[in-house]
Amino acid sequence: MPSPDAVLRQSQAYPESALPAGIQKLVRPAALAKAQALAFLMFEKPDLAETERFLTDFGMCLVSRTPERLIMRGAGSSPCIFIANRGRRSRYVGAAFTVADPGELARLETQAGAQRLANCVIPGGGEGVALTDPAGNLVWMISGQDEVAPLPMRQPTHITSNGPGLAPRLNAIVRPPIEPSLIARIGHVVLQTVDFAGMAKWYMRHLGVIPTDVQYLADGSPNLTFFRLDLGAQPTDHHTLVLAGGIEDKYEHSAYEVLDVDALGHGQNVLRANGHRHMWGIGRHTLGSQLFDYWYDPDGIEFEHYTDGDVFTSDYETHYLPLDLAGIWAWGADVPASMVPRPSLKTIYQLARLIHSGRISVDRVRLLMQATGAKSRPWL
Repeated sequence: MPSPDAVLRQSQAYPESALPAGIQKLVRPAALAKAQALAFLMFEKPDLAETERFLTDFGMCLVSRTPERLIMRGAGSSPCIFIANRGRRSRYVGAAFTVADPGELARLETQAGAQRLANCVIPGGGEGVALTDPAGNLVWMISGQDEVAPLPMRQPTHITSNGPGLAPRLNAIVRPPIEPSLIARIGHVVLQTVDFAGMAKWYMRHLGVIPTDVQYLADGSPNLTFFRLDLGAQPTDHHTLVLAGGIEDKYEHSAYEVLDVDALGHGQNVLRANGHRHMWGIGRHTLGSQLFDYWYDPDGIEFEHYTDGDVFTSDYETHYLPLDLAGIWAWGADVPASMVPRPSLKTIYQLARLIHSGRISVDRVRLLMQATGAKSRPWL
């Protein structure tokens, strides 16, 4: 006899215009600028050669490497999607976003205290300004980068998929080469933050991002949001930035789009064969719908391959769902233990410091534990 909890279920999503009582809206402030794309991420790495080896197997292509700096690109027209400067330890430094109008850079200077960047530090040239978010991460806003010629990619296999009563692929086989999953572009970055409300307000104001899906705690307060770019009638990814409330300020992972599910599969073959450490996948997310596969780089930093994600225009209404682990999982292997906070001396010490300093309340800790403690697949 199955237990009462062993029920196949999905959380109810509520449009913002029809929120039940007690669920708090995530209010959007007026935007100083509107980001058009996530351009690249910035890291520090102690071993640039090992980082290059992983990223090459992951599907990025080398632009340049000196003893002090590594630059990698994808197959698209962006001159780079990843920059690492040599440092004593591996760490996330920040993200760069593009804006369409250079006038937005001047507005960020005058109204947000942004600092002008030297043109020589921006891959592909152009101009830009630097900001620092409330958690200390760098945020570059740039304009006028020179594009590069796209790299050739094979034809996707899913457009000729056969199924019951439909067989577009006749007298032909599916046999894509076993090779790294060539990265088409950078898709999104996920950050954990102690001050969710402050970080969400900051990014909405400085980047003009739109909440697509907001996940709330049992008291109705927002605690995790998938933000998309505001490109008007132009479709854009379900999320380019994700902010998750937690017990520390840190980078969670970044995600990179590949061609199709065969690219996910063969990319996994290549990464496994070359000795890299797998994290999670292949599976499908619930919010965003992407097919995914997660990997660790040599320093334990998380990177995601994905394909087949949702896209929306700016008029799609924000939706709200309760926060639980099922929100990131539709099918595939269960959420790995590394993604779920576990009691330890380190976490107890972190929590004690946060509570003592007033950065987090005991009630919020209890609500976070309640949300992350429930199994995403209670029927197993």
